[in-house]
Amino acid sequence: MSQRLQRLADQIQRTLATLIRDEINDPRLTGFVTISSVKVSPDLGYADVYVTILEPHNDTGMNIDSHRESVAILNRASGFLRTELSHTMKTRTTPRLRFHYDEVTAHGNHMMDLVNQAMKKTHESEKHYDDETAE
Repeated sequence: MSQRLQRLADQIQRTLATLIRDEINDPRLTGFVTISSVKVSPDLGYADVYVTILEPHNDTGMNIDSHRESVAILNRASGFLRTELSHTMKTRTTPRLRFHYDEVTAHGNHMMDLVNQAMKKTHESEKHYDDETAE
């Protein structure tokens, strides 16, 4: 990706994060939306926005089915977000927004949770073993 496209993607990411937080008032969007990355096509026609959604009632964050509705809400709001984005950008055209669930980040978070759980169990079993040998 060229440096110009990367700067544009960074600007879109920052602006969209603010717009989603402040302007999207859909009660079905219950989770905390984080924009992982934005990839802009070379012709500036499209911007693929990769998001992760932290649901308040779901600890793992790995279930893509629970996030389909949130991604669909964001895709339905893409016209509004594109219009708002065009007011802040200094480009002739504003790319169309396509939202995607970022499975890579969600999978990485899930793996980190599993590692933390394994480390905790290992620590607990070592402590239990030390207590038994001390007797």
